[in-house]
Amino acid sequence: MPADTPAPLLIGVDFSSSPTRRKPVVVAIGQHRGPALQLQRLERFESLGAFGDWLRATPAWVGGFDLPFGLPRELVQTLGWSTDWAACLAHYAALSRPEIRDTFAAFCDARPVGGKFAHRACDGPAGSSPSMKWVNPPVAYMLHAGLPLLRAARAWCPAHEPAPSAPPPRVALEAYPGLLAREVLGPRSYKSDDRAKQTPERLIARKDLVDALEQGRSRLGLRLKLSAAQRDALAGDASGDALDAVLCLLQAAWAAAQPGWGLPADVDPLEGWIVSAAPLPAPHPATALRQKARASRSASG
Repeated sequence: MPADTPAPLLIGVDFSSSPTRRKPVVVAIGQHRGPALQLQRLERFESLGAFGDWLRATPAWVGGFDLPFGLPRELVQTLGWSTDWAACLAHYAALSRPEIRDTFAAFCDARPVGGKFAHRACDGPAGSSPSMKWVNPPVAYMLHAGLPLLRAARAWCPAHEPAPSAPPPRVALEAYPGLLAREVLGPRSYKSDDRAKQTPERLIARKDLVDALEQGRSRLGLRLKLSAAQRDALAGDASGDALDAVLCLLQAAWAAAQPGWGLPADVDPLEGWIVSAAPLPAPHPATALRQKARASRSASG
């Protein structure tokens, strides 16, 4: 990048597939200040259209987005959809939400109890919900609503696409705030959209989380720099949406400083990966041989 070219914005996005004034898309915007990451401001968008317009109008950014970028390979192959990521997502975007629900429900109904959903390889190390889940949380709809916005903004998705010949102005990475929050808080809950569950205990957890981020107490090795007003606002948002956007911002900033965006070398381009999730260890050679034998027997019927 030429010396006179401004660095791209770092952004973290707490996404909603059906944003409203009460539950907007929240974008945290920041930049590096030496060893720290300065939170500059928060933006809120009450419609997908407004958010998409902002992504396209902002010339350069590296963003961590709290929504899945891909579907499980097992699901895609079972449904007979293309295993090319771009073609698969184009087909997926053309479906309606009722069609997605009915298709995925039929897939689950045909599977045994305890194994209804197909998972991506990153779900285990990230502790994330399967990207085909359409309720609690409806991440399948988040994928359906969010990926077309990134494609329309001509964002490069490194986990899914080969590197372009020239540095891309916009880079989109799949983030997951729960991964970083659990590293700091363990099983403690820090947020709820239900007012009855917005307890003093969750407020204390948010304050503890913000304090840990400011001190850089996570394996990302980044310190979050906040003003006093920003600190109070993050702790005071009982929904956790603003704090989740900041967690995604930290994951994007970490990935931007890593070789290969911190992604595993063998990432499946159909499924993708959640940035900062630890790769699964390679299986023992004997285990790998057994897995290969089982796959061969399965393929032969």
